[in-house]
Amino acid sequence: MRTQNLKQAHNELFRRTPDEQFPSLAALVDHCRADKERATDRWLPPQELTPRPQENRLILEAGSDGVFLMNDWSFTQLCGLARVSKDTINRLSPDTAAQAFRETLPSGNKPLQLLTSNGSLRSIHGISYTRLWNADLLQVVQEFAVDFQPPQQASTGGAGLYCGEQDLFVFLVDPTGWAEIEGETFAPGFFLWNSEVGKRSVGVSTFWFQKVCANHIVWDSVEVQEFSRKHTANVHEALAGVRRTIEQLVERRDQRRDSFVRVVEMAMQTKLPAEVEEAQKLLARHGVTRSLANQALETARRQGALTIFAVVDALTRLAREMPNAGERLEADHKAASLLDLVEA
Repeated sequence: MRTQNLKQAHNELFRRTPDEQFPSLAALVDHCRADKERATDRWLPPQELTPRPQENRLILEAGSDGVFLMNDWSFTQLCGLARVSKDTINRLSPDTAAQAFRETLPSGNKPLQLLTSNGSLRSIHGISYTRLWNADLLQVVQEFAVDFQPPQQASTGGAGLYCGEQDLFVFLVDPTGWAEIEGETFAPGFFLWNSEVGKRSVGVSTFWFQKVCANHIVWDSVEVQEFSRKHTANVHEALAGVRRTIEQLVERRDQRRDSFVRVVEMAMQTKLPAEVEEAQKLLARHGVTRSLANQALETARRQGALTIFAVVDALTRLAREMPNAGERLEADHKAASLLDLVEA
């Protein structure tokens, strides 16, 4: 079985500023809904867009709709429309830059789509661009991925939930979805991304993983599947595609859980060696420390049966007492791996 390490969430973790990070999915959803409610789409012909100097910066006058401040992304798009170098414009004075835009911006009858919010210009697009709101995408997640949640908090404090001026990225896992794949234990997870301003496509990537480290690298992943769409006229069909992809992951998880239940039933009947030292060696081969093994074995004995299931259950209970979420996840994984002994 070939595995791969996924670094998308790791890369997002270290490129995001604190104001782009969210502690929970609910907080992220509230933010995206507020963004949608504040936003206004405006359609204007190119000749009604007039960059003007204001103090030490440029502003954009949008016909009779008013004057808007530009962020880095919308300014980049304006330079693209004018086919002038952003670096060149940045070296000019505001007066000279405004004059350069007046001489290079296109003319014509095809309107441009401006996304504005609270006096700021978020993006400029032509008629072929179709927006998909982050809030609508996250609604699909809330409806069809109800058991999924962010992974353990990263070393920097990030929770895998990000949204900035340019794009959205979400990393979710099902910490209770451990199942067996070719004799090894994996849990399901997925990445989700979108941009309301055309910075990136909309998409989802699902996978089964064995571990997530403190830097949000997803280790030893299998069955990685990706679905994505560009923001063209049919982009809203992507919602159905994202939903189907997540549904397939959930269905596969449930199927494997059923199989897992059968393994658990067998584990309740399979006993570990009665000798403490032999039992410790067996647990050590699955990464369980001697100290943790002793606690689990003692707990299992008090329950009256030294079975594989009793020890797995004891390890799971002990894991809940660990203060660090990453340690809990790793301990749960080690405990679940003991179920391999059922088939041994």
